[in-house]
Amino acid sequence: MGMHQNYEGEDQRREYSRVEAYVPFEYRIVAPGETGNIKARISGNTAATEFRPIPDLGEHEPIFGEWMKLLNAKLDTILRLLTLQREGYCGLSYKTVNISGGGMSFPLPDLLPLGETLEIKLTLTLQQPVVLCIYGEVVKADRRDKGYFIAVHYVHMEDSIRDEIIRFVFEREREIIREKRR
Repeated sequence: MGMHQNYEGEDQRREYSRVEAYVPFEYRIVAPGETGNIKARISGNTAATEFRPIPDLGEHEPIFGEWMKLLNAKLDTILRLLTLQREGYCGLSYKTVNISGGGMSFPLPDLLPLGETLEIKLTLTLQQPVVLCIYGEVVKADRRDKGYFIAVHYVHMEDSIRDEIIRFVFEREREIIREKRR
């Protein structure tokens, strides 16, 4: 892929707001044989596990019912954390990224070839933390002082995942505006 080649979504990408954020982040290069099986996803989501709902205890046992709801919420949190740990999200180091609904960019010490597909694990934390595993195609690699500035365009991503990123960008923009007013 040439530096100036128009890739799918290039014009759309500029429609999204961009914001800088310091987030838990990790990447790896996707092997060529893997590219047919990749799909962006929200990680740590235990909602797929089927459990019977807590029965409504009615007005006879309101305190017991509240305790059961609290225990259920705690168990959900524990299951989510175990899932994230198993998927390798607990030890992510922080990196400053520039993120939008169409793609993201970040500094790296090494040059990555254009067209390479990356698997990116990151946590977007504001009001509701979201842990994502997303995929991006390297569309730009600029030489910088101590390495390179890499830009990726999202691939294999459904709108629901993109909406989570857009929500994060808007929340982060509001946070930046509030900080400037102080």
